[in-house]
Amino acid sequence: MQSVSALRRCTLALCRHQSQTTSIFLDFLAPTALPQRRHASTSPSSSKPRYVLSKKQREFLDASLRVNQAGELAATLIYTAQTPVVVRSHPHLRPLMKHMYDQEAGHLKTFKHLVAKHQVRPTAMYPIWEGVSTFLGWSTASLGREAAMACTEAVETEIGSHYNDQVRELLSWEADAERRGEELDVELKDMLATFRRIRDEELEHLDHAVANDSKEAKPYDPLVDVIRLGCRVAIKISEKV
Repeated sequence: MQSVSALRRCTLALCRHQSQTTSIFLDFLAPTALPQRRHASTSPSSSKPRYVLSKKQREFLDASLRVNQAGELAATLIYTAQTPVVVRSHPHLRPLMKHMYDQEAGHLKTFKHLVAKHQVRPTAMYPIWEGVSTFLGWSTASLGREAAMACTEAVETEIGSHYNDQVRELLSWEADAERRGEELDVELKDMLATFRRIRDEELEHLDHAVANDSKEAKPYDPLVDVIRLGCRVAIKISEKV
């Protein structure tokens, strides 16, 4: 009986050893299993697994942050060039011009931080956009207050629409996560809230422009159409370059 008992103990020990060895060997042969297990992890504040972005979604975020940083740089330079000219003949607009500039400067600071944090490559077109934006601000202000406001209306129309597209895209990811029983990472939720807030502030600038006679600019249609087209082209280039 003692010999049988000893034999059983030896057999169980051998099975456990083989199981551990097999597990180590399989982990060695399949290193990709570890990232998959990490992807299924949950956040400390939720029992739901985290929504994992695809390569295409990450590329979308990179392009969005790159464009947003470039766009906010352009906005600050436009207002910097416009303000002295506009305020010289319309001193009562100083608080409004400062308010819009301060918001744009805050937006730029936000996206500089996000671009650095997420290691996104800034657009290589930075020097060109700097020159174009400064010229656009000075030239429209030189045409008069109405033209300066028409510039703001045109730019904010395109930028507001662009932010809206980004918000819709992130909301679609959120809906997809809910269908899967997952949830967006906290970083993505914060980014969605940031995009919404900045979009609303940009559209506020558009309202200010219309309230200050942007549509009285001469010539209104060609000026606005050219600026809007230029914004769309700049967005497409900055997404890639």
